[in-house]
Amino acid sequence: MHRDAHRATSRLFVLLLVALFFLNATARPFVLLLSKDDLKENPPSSADDDESSNGELPEWEEFADSDTKSEDELDPGSWRPIFEPDSMSGTSPESEDEALYYSGIRKMVASVSSGEPRLMEEANSEIEASAVGGFPHAQSALGFLYGTGQLREQNGAKAFLYQHFAADGGNMQSKMALAYTYLRQDMYDKAVKLYAELAEAAVSSFLISKDSPVIEQVRLHNGAEENKEALRKSRGEEDEDFQITEYQALKGNAGAMYKIGMIYYFGLRGVRRDHSKALSWFLKSVEKGEPRSMELLGEIYARGAGVERNYTKALEWLTLASKQQHFSAYNGMGYLYVKGYGVEQKNYTKAKEYFEKAADNKEPGGHYNLGVLYLKGIGVKRDVRLACNLFITAANAGQPKAFYQLAKMFHTGVGLKKNLPMATGLYKFVAERGPWNSLSRWALESYLKGEVGKAFLLYSRMAELGYEVAQSNAAWILDRFGERSMCMGEAGFCTDAERHQRAHSLWWQASEQGNEHAALLIGDAYYYGRGTERDYDRAAEAYMHAKSQSNAQAMFNLAYMHEHGQGLPLDLHLAKRYYDQALESDPVAKLPVTLALMSLWIRKNYANSFLVRLIDSLPEAYPKVGAWIEKVIMDEGNATILTLFVCLLTVLYLRERQRRHAAAAPGEMPLPLQPNEHDALVPN
Repeated sequence: MHRDAHRATSRLFVLLLVALFFLNATARPFVLLLSKDDLKENPPSSADDDESSNGELPEWEEFADSDTKSEDELDPGSWRPIFEPDSMSGTSPESEDEALYYSGIRKMVASVSSGEPRLMEEANSEIEASAVGGFPHAQSALGFLYGTGQLREQNGAKAFLYQHFAADGGNMQSKMALAYTYLRQDMYDKAVKLYAELAEAAVSSFLISKDSPVIEQVRLHNGAEENKEALRKSRGEEDEDFQITEYQALKGNAGAMYKIGMIYYFGLRGVRRDHSKALSWFLKSVEKGEPRSMELLGEIYARGAGVERNYTKALEWLTLASKQQHFSAYNGMGYLYVKGYGVEQKNYTKAKEYFEKAADNKEPGGHYNLGVLYLKGIGVKRDVRLACNLFITAANAGQPKAFYQLAKMFHTGVGLKKNLPMATGLYKFVAERGPWNSLSRWALESYLKGEVGKAFLLYSRMAELGYEVAQSNAAWILDRFGERSMCMGEAGFCTDAERHQRAHSLWWQASEQGNEHAALLIGDAYYYGRGTERDYDRAAEAYMHAKSQSNAQAMFNLAYMHEHGQGLPLDLHLAKRYYDQALESDPVAKLPVTLALMSLWIRKNYANSFLVRLIDSLPEAYPKVGAWIEKVIMDEGNATILTLFVCLLTVLYLRERQRRHAAAAPGEMPLPLQPNEHDALVPN
């Protein structure tokens, strides 16, 4: 293992890829490229040589008691009491301001569910009263209301001010909103500090042994259409696959019991997390001989998830799992020896041995944990370069904690050259997996239940925090459902203009984060003047952004603009190049590209002719023709008659063609052309 690690230190270029969002022809992957220029030539060999941040960052304690805080403690002011009331039973507001705050949130949610603007007015009043009283979580909600302009004039300055107050008061969601605001303005020195704190809180909720499955947000749409396949897999306990698995588990299938336990423990496939149910299913599956549950039982007892914490039992279960060739269990065992939990005393040598066993069996957690030992010199000679390479190996395998360590290295300049933009991006990647990500689960549940207004409210809140998927989901809901989105504007439900403007803003934010579909829609909005003034220059800018992400439609649109000199210089050669690129990028574009190239050829060879004028008039004629088709042709009776007529012509044509071939076959002599077959256009 050491030979492999030292060999890794000699590599000049390391490519590290991670998908920030799963891709449905929308957001592109975030790519981190590390080269020899990023690696320090003489990394520090002892703690005294570290380049510190002048006390700006807390001491690195990678093996801290990170699992002692609940999600409610990590995300104070969460809306969990409204969306998961069962998990909050027995708790009551600690102050009048807190009671007023949660009353306002409940009324806000009820308003968008029932379509009662009166409830939203009451919610605004209660939230504002609580915020004026200095309650930070109410200030966060008030900042959200000002930022989105719900029953008050939209005011970015006031939104920022209230978010700032709330962040100072400990509201983590406001810190996310502020960090994203700074990021959009390239103020990395401010953004990186907030994202570092948020990422640290997110990491504290990760597992100590087995890597948690990455629970990505679900994109409601695939392009302009609903993402039916992804939604089908997220229907929770109502999903047919879940019910089949549960039925098998109830019949005694050990593998099914393990799967059900996993679903409840992590909250997979749209199912609400339930640690007690998970524990029950894991124990039943072990009784049936399922070894995979042993490791999760060790994790449960180590964290005290749904059961009283017991490190001795945790070590017993992890040891049993490791003997069954579940190598990730070695990470949990090593952790317990580093901390001295469930064992007689701390033993760094034994911890290192367990981490090495995990790494030797290609467990990313093993590489990560070894990286921590070498970074801090815990039981080994400190070697920052080796630690960096171990983190890179773990990150390549998708270990989120490794991204956190690399972010800190870029942030502080320890082992890697200081790079605040890179550190900010990596911290953001980790921070978005924090407890506040529960908003996404509640939004999806609401959408699947048909509560579109509630889903839009939650996605709007997440959009403010900088989640690209939420931004595109909220924008898509506005475009798809219109008034049913229950969008609240300045004086009640959103007008058409307010909805268009809100959607435009959300699509724009999503496009900034790499969503090519969003960039395309922004281009269309400027090109056609939808929700904004027509601006060919800005349309071209948006299409160029989408084109940079290999979007065929954007290439086609740029070609058209070059062909007509709209927002771009009139250049037929460049237009042809873009048309060709569109076809290369997406073979499905063959028909429109072929027609466009024919138009381009006519324009080039017969400039100012009748044909060119006819082609240029088509965009103006299209709406009229479309309206005529809708009113006349698509009338049920007319459409039926027209369909029968077309079918009759098709049959007659095919029979005539068959007759001609039969007549020509004996002598292999083709029939002479009929008079009407000479009527093709011939250029002069």
